[in-house]
Amino acid sequence: QGERKGVNKYYPPDFNPEKHGSLNRYHNSHPLRERARKLSQGILIIRFEMPYNIWCDGCKNHIGMGVRYNAEKKKVGNYYTTPIYRFRMKCHLCVNYIEMQTDPANCDYVIVSGAQRKEERWDMADNEQVLTTEHEKKQKLETDAMFRLEHGEADRSTLKKALPTLSHIQEAQSAWKDDFALNSMLRRRFREKKKAIQEEEERDQALQAKASLTIPLVPETEDDRRLAALLKFHTLDSYEDKQKLKRTEIISRSWFPSAPGSGPSSKVGSVLKKLAQGRRPTPAGSPITVGDLGIVRRRSRDVPESPQHAAETPKSGEAQVPQGTAQDRPTSPGDCPQEPAKTPKTSAQEGSCQDKPLSSPGSSQEAAEPPDSSSLVADYSDSESE
Repeated sequence: QGERKGVNKYYPPDFNPEKHGSLNRYHNSHPLRERARKLSQGILIIRFEMPYNIWCDGCKNHIGMGVRYNAEKKKVGNYYTTPIYRFRMKCHLCVNYIEMQTDPANCDYVIVSGAQRKEERWDMADNEQVLTTEHEKKQKLETDAMFRLEHGEADRSTLKKALPTLSHIQEAQSAWKDDFALNSMLRRRFREKKKAIQEEEERDQALQAKASLTIPLVPETEDDRRLAALLKFHTLDSYEDKQKLKRTEIISRSWFPSAPGSGPSSKVGSVLKKLAQGRRPTPAGSPITVGDLGIVRRRSRDVPESPQHAAETPKSGEAQVPQGTAQDRPTSPGDCPQEPAKTPKTSAQEGSCQDKPLSSPGSSQEAAEPPDSSSLVADYSDSESE
């Protein structure tokens, strides 16, 4: 047999072109092979594609538009000079047969039997589609001149209404006419967008490396920028407050380092630190007084007189014998301690330093104290007043 789609065909030795004419007549076969097995009945098997969605009457299943079948095609009539064909096919889900035929008057397909159409049709006039001219109207246009004139006026008014839409469509088509310019514009936009994305990825990688982050970063938005502008980060204390606190700590720090293992000394140091922090700062111009050092001076009337102190006090009329070594005695009038101006002087205190009795070695601590009448414990007013 000769191949239907082969380029090189085999011609047998007994093939005679004058007698057989072609290889199909030589093999007594039709060029369509099995598709033409019912050609004697006027039926040709073709590949038919479903024109719309239908429901099969046999299995009640949905058959979508575009499904293809091997259908038997035959001619059943004419619409004027246009033939009407009928197609018969078997459902691929059941044993039911579906028959459909063409409708040249409406440019559509009609279901004859075996299925129901899924209604999705619309009015062509409402959809502004081109309507087919009916046969009676076409015949009237050919014979009636007045009707043809009126029909032409209606067509011109329809064209005038549709002219803005048609011009807009033409402008849109002309804008897309230059393919090279459009392609260049799209490629340029693509390169710019790709470059921006690459720069953003580099910034994100640098930020991740700086902050040691492994999480992916989301793109920055305008809301994020607005929210970040409203935030303001600052410390609780200013720089001046920190410097003042640091100076206060340095001033209140102990001059002598405390031993790390000594318990009482650490307690004493903490107490002194608290006292130093609690006292008021002394003005720079005023001299340091006894009260600023934390020393409390006791009055002589507040301290009871001890027996030893009373025995050491010389009586009136007795000679005062100086005791002690020569180092304890004042050698010159300038060696005698000065008395404050506020203390009232007595007759015994108005004399020279030799007239005053010298304290014994046991009372050296009392002699070391300032000779203030308010801080002296002994009373010398009875020595020479009588």
